[in-house]
Amino acid sequence: MVNVCGLVTAKQEPVPLKSIEVELEVRDHVATVVSTLLYENKEDKPIEAVFVFPLPGDAAVCHFSATIGQTQIVAEVKEKQQAREEYDDALSSGQQAFLLEESEQSPDIFTLSVGSLPPGESASIRLEYVTELAVQADDGLRFCLPAVLNPRYRPRGSEGGEGAGVQVTSVPASLVPYSLSFSARVSSPRPVTKVESSCSLEPLQYLDTERTQASVKLAAGHRFDRDVELLIHYKDAHRPTAVAEAGQASAKPGTLMADPAVMLSLYPEFPELVMSSVASRGEFVLLMDRSGSMGSPMTNSKRHQTRISSARDTLLLLLKSLPMGCHFNIYSFGSAYEHVFPQSVEYSEKTLEEALRRVEAMDADLGGTEILQPLKHILSQPCIPSQPRQLFVFTDGQVANTKEVMSLVRKNSGSHRCFSFGIGEGASSALINGLAKEGGGHAQFITGTDRMQPKVMQSLRFALQPTVVDISITWDLPEGVSVTVLSPPITALFQGQRSLIYAQLSGESSEAAEGCVTVKYSLAAHPSQNQLRFSLKPAEDSGSTVHRLAARTRIRSLETEGQQGGGVKEKVVELSVQSGVSSSFTAFVAVNKGSGEPVRGPLVRRDVPTPDLRNAICGKRRQFRPMDSPRRVPHSRARPGTSGLFFSETSLLCSLVARNKTLCGLKQKIITRRKPKGVQRHGASPDFFDLACDEEEHATPQQFCSDPLLQLVSLQKASGCWLHDPALAAAVGKTSEETEKTKPPSVGEPGIVGHHSGSDLAPWCQVCDT
Repeated sequence: MVNVCGLVTAKQEPVPLKSIEVELEVRDHVATVVSTLLYENKEDKPIEAVFVFPLPGDAAVCHFSATIGQTQIVAEVKEKQQAREEYDDALSSGQQAFLLEESEQSPDIFTLSVGSLPPGESASIRLEYVTELAVQADDGLRFCLPAVLNPRYRPRGSEGGEGAGVQVTSVPASLVPYSLSFSARVSSPRPVTKVESSCSLEPLQYLDTERTQASVKLAAGHRFDRDVELLIHYKDAHRPTAVAEAGQASAKPGTLMADPAVMLSLYPEFPELVMSSVASRGEFVLLMDRSGSMGSPMTNSKRHQTRISSARDTLLLLLKSLPMGCHFNIYSFGSAYEHVFPQSVEYSEKTLEEALRRVEAMDADLGGTEILQPLKHILSQPCIPSQPRQLFVFTDGQVANTKEVMSLVRKNSGSHRCFSFGIGEGASSALINGLAKEGGGHAQFITGTDRMQPKVMQSLRFALQPTVVDISITWDLPEGVSVTVLSPPITALFQGQRSLIYAQLSGESSEAAEGCVTVKYSLAAHPSQNQLRFSLKPAEDSGSTVHRLAARTRIRSLETEGQQGGGVKEKVVELSVQSGVSSSFTAFVAVNKGSGEPVRGPLVRRDVPTPDLRNAICGKRRQFRPMDSPRRVPHSRARPGTSGLFFSETSLLCSLVARNKTLCGLKQKIITRRKPKGVQRHGASPDFFDLACDEEEHATPQQFCSDPLLQLVSLQKASGCWLHDPALAAAVGKTSEETEKTKPPSVGEPGIVGHHSGSDLAPWCQVCDT
């Protein structure tokens, strides 16, 4: 079921959350986020305000305080049940109290309870967390401030029963009663080249001549009705780095917080000779979410584009990019699951056509989001010899049994790698990132057509790389210094992907001391290694960000061990209390111990709403048809919202290059069109990855045209060629006569553009010349 408190209309009781102010500080690839939430009780009775909201799944909440009038109350981290009892006791005594706790089912959901707020009183809540920034396909570092919290589907018969789990009050996005103020400051040893956003920004301001520091703000008038996404680009973003941080003098000796901590950011480089000799092969199993929530809009600003249509487009790009000779199959799931083929089949023109026909007919019509059963079925199937299994999952991530799903993937990680795609805003970062982490793969988030293509291609490039084995890490430290690695063992390495290692250093060393870490591994039976040397002298005024992230990493590892059995709760609670970092076993509690009178009768509860971006179908259990019954073929999938598109010189060349087919020589400039009015991306030149559009509230889907790139990809054959016909000419914006003139005379088969045989990748397949 979907747990929802019900829609809140303007006629119901007022909601006390008035505003949210967020300050973001980015240092290299680590972010510190400070949120200030202002509550005001305008009712004539004391209330308890409850706000359920999302945070990044790997965030470390490290500070929570409340200010009432001139009084500031700083919360303490305590064992969860103890914190709840203190909160309840305070309320019954007439004292003001505040409770912040992480969901036991998913680490990306938090509940903030503001208790016994008197009539006419205001309370300012300060929440601080730190998080790592993931590197995207275009080398940008992604920060996302989640605004959307989708109700999580609880599978039938799962632990907790009917009505358990997180409750979310939702209102239409236009009625969100609180505003957002957002500012960001970025600093790095390397120049900041640009900052992009999914929302309107004020111009980027550089704070020094070297451009290593910059600041940016959201444009005035922004309503917190969608995620705020920033993409930060540095020069030489793939350079390995190390950050050493001094311990806290006030901490207990021998603990993590007292000793120095180090964070290593590694980018293993594989030998080019080895990479070029690797044959592309594998079994690709694609798992598509078709639950009712996939019929929702991608974002509040892109209501014409649904999640299921975006997932189909993503799947199209992936299917057209698979290498010849591999095997594949497609599953889809909701309350039940289906498959295209009984078993995985060899990739050919015939099987591709059948798969595309079935994908085109897929809709968000299979009910709830029960992903566990299809995963169990897929992972129980015998593997194909010499065809490593690669699992691709496409979902909006609205499940309540996140930890159970991740546990299943982790238990089967020896037989597959898992690559996950979060579709639409509000997708659970804990589920999407957790699937990839536990399955030794890579996670991507798709929130629109912009950047869909490079993200798909990056994941496919990773999947086509052979599994790296025999991974080991050795440390070379001065005499008297020892190391305790806090990160779990590295189980997956990919060319160009970052690997983070946190460690605690103990002992004494001279100021000039230097350490070295060596990562050794084997790729396609070729042993390799990478080294990083780093200073053991912590930077001045380095704060405690590394310690908090290290503590969070260790806590997550211990929590995982706890799911497998063994009494680790005490260790988690001890480390959480020592570091001041949240966990599933602890909570932040703050009590104003000033004078107060016992409350007579129960407090009035007010659930603070989050934006509701779902269609009417979400939150209803829809009937699903039997697997063998005929299905309706959807009407035209012409995409709304594109009044003008523009491509850069790299547009089509990079679209499918990962498949090792014939696109290597495709002419770079394919289509050039006028940039639509009103499109702004700070620090970025107009390029293919913007794919921006003018948006009109009254526009209907029939008023818009399809994405030219997807049109072109849909015409490509399994072998990598295009048939020379009017549809191809129309897709590239040319007449049939113009494309005929540009076809080289050496084409191996009449009527075919881009045909190749075997491994011949000669760059001759020019389609047009603009």
